[in-house]
Amino acid sequence: MFVFALAVAFKLFNIQFVQGDKYRELAEERTIKNVVIPANRGNVYAVDGSLLATSIPKYDIRFDALTPTTTTFEKYVKPLSDSLSKYSGKSSSYYQNELRKARANKNRYFLLARNISYTDYTRIRNFPLLKLGAFKGGLIVEQTTKREHPMGGIAQRSIGYERFSDDGTVTRAGIDGAFGSKYLRGVDGHRWKQKIGQGQWKPIADYNEVEPKDGYDIYTTIDVNIQDIAHHALLKQLEYYEAEHGCVVVMEVKTGEIRAISNLGKTKDGFYYEKLNYAVGESHEPGSTFKLMALAAALEDKVVDTSDVVDTGSGVKRFYGRNIFDSHHGGYGKISVARALEVSSNIGFATIIDDYYSKNPSKFINRIKSWHLNEPLGVAIIGEGQPDIPEPGDKKWSKNALPSMAYGYNLSLTPLQTLSFYNAIANDGEMVKPHFLREVREFDKTIEKVEKKVIENKICSDETTKKLQAILKNIVVRGTGKGLYSPTFSMSGKTGTAQTEYWMADWAENKRYISSFAGYFPSENPKYSCIVVIHKPSTKKGYYGADVSGPVFKAIAQKIFTDTPITDEVKTLDFKNSIVQKDFENYYDVAQTYKTIMPDVIGMPTMDALSLLENMGLKVKVEGVGIIKKQSINKGTKVQKNQTVILNI
Repeated sequence: MFVFALAVAFKLFNIQFVQGDKYRELAEERTIKNVVIPANRGNVYAVDGSLLATSIPKYDIRFDALTPTTTTFEKYVKPLSDSLSKYSGKSSSYYQNELRKARANKNRYFLLARNISYTDYTRIRNFPLLKLGAFKGGLIVEQTTKREHPMGGIAQRSIGYERFSDDGTVTRAGIDGAFGSKYLRGVDGHRWKQKIGQGQWKPIADYNEVEPKDGYDIYTTIDVNIQDIAHHALLKQLEYYEAEHGCVVVMEVKTGEIRAISNLGKTKDGFYYEKLNYAVGESHEPGSTFKLMALAAALEDKVVDTSDVVDTGSGVKRFYGRNIFDSHHGGYGKISVARALEVSSNIGFATIIDDYYSKNPSKFINRIKSWHLNEPLGVAIIGEGQPDIPEPGDKKWSKNALPSMAYGYNLSLTPLQTLSFYNAIANDGEMVKPHFLREVREFDKTIEKVEKKVIENKICSDETTKKLQAILKNIVVRGTGKGLYSPTFSMSGKTGTAQTEYWMADWAENKRYISSFAGYFPSENPKYSCIVVIHKPSTKKGYYGADVSGPVFKAIAQKIFTDTPITDEVKTLDFKNSIVQKDFENYYDVAQTYKTIMPDVIGMPTMDALSLLENMGLKVKVEGVGIIKKQSINKGTKVQKNQTVILNI
């Protein structure tokens, strides 16, 4: 007995003093935890205040089948089943069987409803048995936040998201992903809680709590009307030509603000949705749309003028052992340089660039680089494609590289880069950076305002700009884009048709093309620039840029100026509703003043009071709909998180 007593004493000493810290830490881990209070993610708005992305609470309702006593369970199981039957449409007997089975199997986590709205949640939690709460009725409520896009599939990828996987990786797509960490996400709060039994936790003290800081709201440059026009114009053409994928970007000329961006790819079932952001992320050979850059370089270096004559021959010309063809059978013969761009002569441009730059190709490359076409634009959206402008000394450089580049091959640009250059021509030589963000706000307070950023004040002389503007207008009047001409509405632009995957063995039997159109409208005092790129249209229906992409450009241009003139006028009106303004100011003042003290919500609309109190962490029970007339907790009372307050109408 003495030895046993010594052993016990030794063990107690060892636990108390030798291993004491270890066991104390273990006990604290099991009884105390630091609970994260998630911040509310900011909203994403269009330029006119229309909602593009918002976070909406969703609820899962579960049932602890062992919590209710046998008497309580038997009393309420049928009324509960009847209520669930009315809610879901399934029979009452089905729910009775499932609930009894859950109780027999000792299921403490039986799912009743998943991913439901707040309205459905308030309805279900008042069902018989469940309204007794967690301790008596076995009610378990799990709240999550789901990101919703009110515009549905339109621009869904461009509006974007920020997703966290189980392994910790983050996927950030589109605008939401680009500005998530900096503006939208906010900062989570935390509070220490102590376990008090039966799986319940309570806050230790208020001074241990760090309030979450909600994310800012961002106002983008997207115009929902123009976005809708662009999306449906592109979708219609993709479906008709059975194309693989395509994109459209509409940009405001003076500011570089992106008014619409649509990216649609085809599924295995033949439907189209926003798979990838092709306009920003896909770099490819631009084809004939690059001829504008080639001519701009030649005019700036004064090696040619638009009135000079170039001999395009009979439509075939050999350069360094390789034939170059024009699409027009029999060729164009001797034509002016301006006409060569109007009819998009490959031979004409290969001849011009090779004749004047073959002895010093770096001069041509350096001119292209001076316009920053060899650099990414640095837009906020993650995943911008890399341009590729080869130069002498590179592995892919050869004698044929220069004449190929003249008509848009042997180099790569993203659609947004190509558009930026065309926009600069429309903007009298000033190249501006495309951007998607206009303003960052916290309620009605401006946190940051984005101004236009100029990449180059003048990419070329006024003389060169005027000549290029005249040719781009004539392309639509009498050139490759003449099928788009309208006597009532002027447009300027350049068609592009490029072979793609031509290096693959099956190309001769299965030809693939990229059809594009880049330009601006109206031709006089341009307001918007636009690019349309469609990949791999069905060659049985057509593949030329003028036929495939051009009509999308025309539909967008005409609808913007025929369907939305009133919208532009309304935007200029300085109109405020005094009642709405006063209600907002009252709500904002209360929300900023009260954090842990019960405010006076009498006289407030139900939705405002509900939002205010739930953001404070209170559980709100509303009886009726309309203006609040009575509250169960008096103004000025200290409140706790998860405390229930009843509002009467």
